[in-house]
Amino acid sequence: MPASRSRTDRWKDSLWRIYERGGGLEFTIERPENDHSDSKDLIWRVHVLDLNEQEITVEQPGAMGIPFQIQDGTPLIGILAVGQNKWMFHTTVLGHTRMKTRNGDVPALRVRMPEKVERCLRRNFDRISTAQVSMPNVECWKLVSPHSAVPFEVANQMQISDLFEAGKTADATDDPAALPEVGPKFNAVLSNVGGGGVGLIVDKENRASIDSGKVFWMRLDLRPIVPAPLVLTARLAHTHIDSQQNTYAGFAFDFTINPRHKSFVVGQIAQYIKSMQPPINKAA
Repeated sequence: MPASRSRTDRWKDSLWRIYERGGGLEFTIERPENDHSDSKDLIWRVHVLDLNEQEITVEQPGAMGIPFQIQDGTPLIGILAVGQNKWMFHTTVLGHTRMKTRNGDVPALRVRMPEKVERCLRRNFDRISTAQVSMPNVECWKLVSPHSAVPFEVANQMQISDLFEAGKTADATDDPAALPEVGPKFNAVLSNVGGGGVGLIVDKENRASIDSGKVFWMRLDLRPIVPAPLVLTARLAHTHIDSQQNTYAGFAFDFTINPRHKSFVVGQIAQYIKSMQPPINKAA
């Protein structure tokens, strides 16, 4: 039997090993088949806290200590990664609970154990025959002067608030006057949101850019739900090269210089996830 077929057949063994070593899974909200909007999927990464034959218990998604609310009954797409291989599956939020961990009592989600998983092709790591994930684009720059970013963060917050009030969506701009002191731009794709930062996929042509500095300025495009690209400062935490020779880069949010920006950024991400959830019909 080919190795890939064998791994797929034994995916529960892989899931159990992830749980035993304190690893995680990724999830995103599954869109309805008739959803033709321009919105992108937002993937969150969480630790596996418990397993049984019917359920997987994972951390409730969140960032910087602020939880993202997910309704019971919400359909999800799960992503299981082992080395360079990925599998996707369909599941549903069964309910909420709390779990004791080394970090204390934490909120958690109970999701249905899938009946099967499907392996993603390496050249199409974001799709399978029954599901596809479309990830947001991120513009990135090496941040030469972190202090220079503060006025632009304040202006971005005002811009987004004004656009929400007016019911409008902004056009993105590369106007140098709209940027702090930065180096050359490179583009990336948002892979996931974690408890304290984001994971980006940077193509191999821009690998030198990701190696050139530790503090970066980012513009995360969550339009039209967030009406203008959301800006933030982040520090490079770790990198590794994937099977396509692209760089996966993990970044930690950095609100050291402008701590007031934290609640705004995390709040916009939480609102984005909330808006992507379909209405759940509850029995009377």
